[in-house]
Amino acid sequence: MYSYSDFDEAFVRARVAQFTHQVERRLDGSLTEDEFRPLRLMNGLYLQLHAYMLRVAIPYGTLSPRQMRQLAYIADTWDKGYGHFTTRQNIQFNWPKLPDVPAILSALADVEMHAIQTSGNTVRNVTADHFAGAAADEIEDPRPYAELLRQWSTDHPEFQFLPRKFKIAITGAPHDRAVTKAHDIGLRMVKNAAGETGFEVIVGGGLGRTPMIGMTVRDFLPVEDLLPYVEAVLSVYNTLGRRDNKYKARIKITLHETGKEEITRLVEERFAELRPLFGGNDQKLLADIREAFAPPAFGNAPTDAFDAFYKADPAFRAWADTNLAAHRNDQYAIVTISTKAHGATPGDATSDQMRLIADLAEAHGHGDIRISHEQNVILPHVHKSDLPAIHAQLLKAGLATANVGLVSDIIACPGMDYCALATARSIPIAQEIATHFDAVKLEHEIGPLKIKISGCINACGHHHVGHIGILGLDRAGVENYQITLGGDGSEDAVIGEKTGPGFAYDEIVPAIDRILRAYLDLRASPEETFLMAYRRVGMEPFKTALYGAEGSRNAA
Repeated sequence: MYSYSDFDEAFVRARVAQFTHQVERRLDGSLTEDEFRPLRLMNGLYLQLHAYMLRVAIPYGTLSPRQMRQLAYIADTWDKGYGHFTTRQNIQFNWPKLPDVPAILSALADVEMHAIQTSGNTVRNVTADHFAGAAADEIEDPRPYAELLRQWSTDHPEFQFLPRKFKIAITGAPHDRAVTKAHDIGLRMVKNAAGETGFEVIVGGGLGRTPMIGMTVRDFLPVEDLLPYVEAVLSVYNTLGRRDNKYKARIKITLHETGKEEITRLVEERFAELRPLFGGNDQKLLADIREAFAPPAFGNAPTDAFDAFYKADPAFRAWADTNLAAHRNDQYAIVTISTKAHGATPGDATSDQMRLIADLAEAHGHGDIRISHEQNVILPHVHKSDLPAIHAQLLKAGLATANVGLVSDIIACPGMDYCALATARSIPIAQEIATHFDAVKLEHEIGPLKIKISGCINACGHHHVGHIGILGLDRAGVENYQITLGGDGSEDAVIGEKTGPGFAYDEIVPAIDRILRAYLDLRASPEETFLMAYRRVGMEPFKTALYGAEGSRNAA
């Protein structure tokens, strides 16, 4: 993984010193909260319902064991012993005290981490496929390009005060695990007819109150043109993007109002101006960055222990079937560690769990840890012979839940338990859905399913692209939950369709139960997933299951 240069180290330390002084001025009253707010947001510090929240950047979701241990130390020293992994592949601490924040930032700097640009109208943390560098279907590891984008965008003088926040996602595989089409810029690595590697460039995706799937503005962009082209997109957006209405300020609205053809023309025009200015310096930097992402020295050992455990141990077999993914080296596997034990808060990890993951990565995972946008933790390089030992350790720590990609592997925002913007609770709904389907023992029979829950219209839980999406709203002071079906965040991305009227808090779990029992009744075979069945039969059978025949007609 990438290690800080002298410049990186000096830059982050200077920002810590600067913000330390700003905190001191806030505490002694020299700065009002209104004056302090933009300063703290530039450093990832939010004011939530009950306390401050610090959002720490985990660039493209990659962590070292040393960094994970430091996050555990921060959780124990200045928080409440846990952290929350987010859909931006970051980690949030929900209870820091303002006087302690400078010390936290200094502790992060000790392990080459920071909270810069995790908030504000700037380029946020660049996210990537959490299986990057390991996946069997990958064209190329996208993380060197993500790191190039991170360095270019950090403190970029032109893009610190954009019309609105800006999110970039990148994947190096045909199967899109990074939800690129729901980002302001999505980059999908592709090969052209000549076998050359480049990017499909997708612009204008986003969720929130106006969900849109991004549009392709370049079918093939040579890799050497990445930075000038991305800069061209941002430059055009910075010029055209609306600043009179924050609800219409994202690039998706700019693209919709201006038109794809005109935006593409302006981007290409600006790209032609910018391209010569880079002079190949970005490619020299990229070459240096690539060296930091060289594959580990893979071992060569028998996999008999894995095979024996898989045959003999049902618990291990269930975990292996759901939580392992194919690695490019067939002696290895990609391990997803679920943070979603039935009834747990999705995305939360205790300090002890963090330390165990760090130990496992060091002992068995070539020192590599990833955070997924689905709020789980990944060990991307594990030899199959080590999997039984890893499973045994995870089992003791409550981290061996065999549910990755199933009903209880739910994405959920913090909702009204923490967030000042939320209009409904998300976490308890996720917990109740998970425990319900565990109790009725239908989770594995239902099979692959992505449920995503947001506690407000801002859609931090990505509900629009859930196979089943749940949006919590306030209706005259009462929580009301809308359901959408058929959403998809993959390479076939689509926004889900509303079923009809929403459901009260105590009605939403029974409603999800009715949907999934209807699916089990109508699927063509056990191999037909919920999303496949929905695409085959459409909305009507599920509306009938939710509202009854008469109610289904009224909901239309």
